[in-house]
Amino acid sequence: MFNLEMNGTRCFVFKILWGLFVLGVAGTEFEKVFEWKQISYTNLPDRSKGSTDNETFQAYNNVPMGATHHKNRLFITIPRRRPGILATLNVIDMTKVSRGDRSPPLQAYPSYSINELQPQYEPDLHKLISVYRTRVDACERLWFVDTGMLEYPGNRMQVQRPQIWIIDLKRDQLVQRYTIPASIVREGVGMASLTVDVEATDCDAAYAYIPDLVANAIHVYGLRENDMWSFNHSSFAHDPTRAALNVAGQRFEWDDGVFSIALGQNDTLASGKMVYYHPMVSTTEFGTFTNVLRSKWIALSGNYASLFEPLGDRGPNTQSTMHHYDARTGVLFYAEINRNSIGCWNTRQVCEAGNHAVVHLDNRELIYPSDLTSDSDGVLWVLTNNLPVWIYGRLNESDYNFRIWRQDPAVAIRGTKCDNVA
Repeated sequence: MFNLEMNGTRCFVFKILWGLFVLGVAGTEFEKVFEWKQISYTNLPDRSKGSTDNETFQAYNNVPMGATHHKNRLFITIPRRRPGILATLNVIDMTKVSRGDRSPPLQAYPSYSINELQPQYEPDLHKLISVYRTRVDACERLWFVDTGMLEYPGNRMQVQRPQIWIIDLKRDQLVQRYTIPASIVREGVGMASLTVDVEATDCDAAYAYIPDLVANAIHVYGLRENDMWSFNHSSFAHDPTRAALNVAGQRFEWDDGVFSIALGQNDTLASGKMVYYHPMVSTTEFGTFTNVLRSKWIALSGNYASLFEPLGDRGPNTQSTMHHYDARTGVLFYAEINRNSIGCWNTRQVCEAGNHAVVHLDNRELIYPSDLTSDSDGVLWVLTNNLPVWIYGRLNESDYNFRIWRQDPAVAIRGTKCDNVA
């Protein structure tokens, strides 16, 4: 039932010469939308009127991590990895950005007060602590996980339980807030992204698939059930042979496990959509089906090892943060951190290095693509943020460090191996 050979998605690992891979580099570059040297804010609250925030804004410590576009609004997250962050969830109203303004200020979303930290870091489940990435579903709702954790160097603190938030963007109102129990996860720090599975015809039948890069797990939240369950599998762990990274002159080793989940086409034989996933520290793509993840019974049974399978290897230096499946082209797009690029694979082909291509590579401006999303029009959006330089070196505050990019998927793959596959 769950054989991944269906519809040509079965992939095998082949030894492909690097020269063959390079032949795939011929795509259309992404358009640069915004760029910032440092993050700034607009409509700041008047501190003389009783603001409770106990930290002072420190521009250098504000590194954007996630970007989601929806109907001329761009939602940008800044996880609290160092002190001095005014808001972990922010928005830019693109209709109000002046022509020629390449570095518009952010505004806290839904408000500054919801983003404020309490004095002495007291818990308050009505406030946001730290958000890595967001997603907008087919029902125009913004989903995200608040990890509840401050990751300050030398002073890590789980302020409160991690939570799933769901906000109706048509009304800008909270519709659900679910506190993740300790039985699912002890700390929230590993939940750096989520993928929402829902059809616009049945908005209550929504599921959030949440990779946990620390616990090496995939957590599932069912909206109608208002419940969570988890899967653990060896394929969720990082690949130690792919741990060595070299980004913008910074050499380091990471061990991030399962990081990104992308939903493919519906498979009638499998009674679900194809699910593509990978650890960040790996070059292997894996797969399962949504009806596996949706089943709490399967999760509790523990008898699911054969339902998660490797699809193939993407080739050298293709370690990826986020990836997204474009239904119109059948192409998976990858944010590739170890070679400063956006990669692609047409899922109608076998999954091997020779069938992967690069659509945009830039060793100066596309440093560390930390997020890759798609909006309701199918346009791809990418955020790059120089994260390893910020962690291990020093950002040049006189240069542009953070960028937002966009491109139509069909345009991006023109001239690559991902284009026009029968």
